[in-house]
Amino acid sequence: MKSSWVLPAVRYGIAAVWLFFGLFAKVLGLIPRHRLIVARVLGERLSGPVTKAVGVAEILVAIWVVSGRAPILCASAVSLALVGMNTVEIAKARDLLLSPGWMVFGNALLVAAIWMLALSAASPGMP
Repeated sequence: MKSSWVLPAVRYGIAAVWLFFGLFAKVLGLIPRHRLIVARVLGERLSGPVTKAVGVAEILVAIWVVSGRAPILCASAVSLALVGMNTVEIAKARDLLLSPGWMVFGNALLVAAIWMLALSAASPGMP
């Protein structure tokens, strides 16, 4: 028996992560460490606008995940974004990260979840 609530819960859970970090951490600036990481990579002058732009992009990812459109493309984009962001953050701003290992582990779980969602959408008979 399939649980009809599992895939929607995964979908909204993934979207909630992107929405939280995009809106609260970056656009609203409630977690200043995110701007500091961008400043370390791109310089102080660009850190505010780029952090907000990244936040808006993350909010758009949340909307994309909820929409269910082009799930394989979405999972690919999320995977590339997370690998890219994690690589740059660890290489350039490791000391600003709370826990690089846990960050990578959490993001690996997020990638696994979005691929599970994408592949289930691509499989016949799945919601």
